[in-house]
Amino acid sequence: MPWKTESAARQRWEFVREHLAGKSSLKRLCGQWRISRKTAYKWIARFQERGRFGLTDRPRLAHRVHNRPAAHWQRRIRRWRARHPTWGARKLRWALQRRFGGRDVPSEAAIGRWLRAWRLTRRRRRPVARRGPVVARPRLSPARRANEVWTVDFKGWFRTGDGTRVEPLTVRDLASRYVLAVRLLRRQTVRECQVAMARVFGRYGLPRVIRADNGSPFGAGGALGLTRLSAWWVKLGIRVEFIEPGHPEQNGAHEQLHRVYLAEAAQPSAQTSRGQQLRSERWRTHYNHERPHEGLGMRLPATLYRPSRRRLQPLHPWRYPRAWESRLVRSHGQITFRGRSRFVGEAFERERVGLEPRAPGVWRVYFGPLFAGELWAQDAGGLRAVHYRHRRPKT
Repeated sequence: MPWKTESAARQRWEFVREHLAGKSSLKRLCGQWRISRKTAYKWIARFQERGRFGLTDRPRLAHRVHNRPAAHWQRRIRRWRARHPTWGARKLRWALQRRFGGRDVPSEAAIGRWLRAWRLTRRRRRPVARRGPVVARPRLSPARRANEVWTVDFKGWFRTGDGTRVEPLTVRDLASRYVLAVRLLRRQTVRECQVAMARVFGRYGLPRVIRADNGSPFGAGGALGLTRLSAWWVKLGIRVEFIEPGHPEQNGAHEQLHRVYLAEAAQPSAQTSRGQQLRSERWRTHYNHERPHEGLGMRLPATLYRPSRRRLQPLHPWRYPRAWESRLVRSHGQITFRGRSRFVGEAFERERVGLEPRAPGVWRVYFGPLFAGELWAQDAGGLRAVHYRHRRPKT
């Protein structure tokens, strides 16, 4: 037996007819038809207005679109565009505001959409960035003893009791779990981080490796992922390691440190930033000298850590083989090469890069011992920076 089906308009008519018969109250009818009283009043009013035609579905389009500009604005835009064929949306809107006043003038984005719809403008093609050589991402170094690997990160900003925003910079030795520093900075800038790290280096010496994530101020999207801060580390003879993007578990021990710091020293925070810094130092002493660690066999970090013998030394310019050419990187990461300005990276500002000739019109660019990319004479742009090969996930 086939299903009995009825249209929505038919069901509404049956409901209205039972209501007009007056045999049941509206509340009881709504319960039988399983509709709200608001819906019932709506269909009764529409029946009284237009009869059974009012019970059909209406289009869901708005009767009036309030933000739709009048057609005379489109005619004006076409007219002004014909007078000035090279003008874009910004200049056209300025001209319309000057001529007709600033009231009801369409926005720059709307004018741009109309120009594209009328095919009166063309989108500029961005120059395609040529990819440089592909290299394998270096594996993360194991930490067997103190000062082999330091990890550095920002805990994430919070506010002290007086409303001051602080950015905790944390530095830890990976092998011994010794917390080297918790410095509350005002901003995550290269300059403030460099001053804080210089203090850590002056007190504990230099590690062999510093591991960080790819975010600012440690990493960037340029050559080798370096910033001026991490390039400074390289200049000091420290190897810089970046975890893979989207894999915070590769620095999971440092994330665990942040959870402990938040629970024991920052919830709630101190009243002032100075008070929070003093509290952080007391917590660091407790973490290093009193708190046992299961990963260390319940030993204390202070019993395993010793300062590094590598001390902070004055920096000297990079030296390259005589057969190479070298250039001083100016502001905005530019060098002058073969009569043209070529971009090599803002991280290398005020430093010298070496250019090794590899083929006619091709030079390999080095920042100290690090291969940064290639310069091609045929390119109008800058450096073809090296990029890391993506590792396939383990199956």
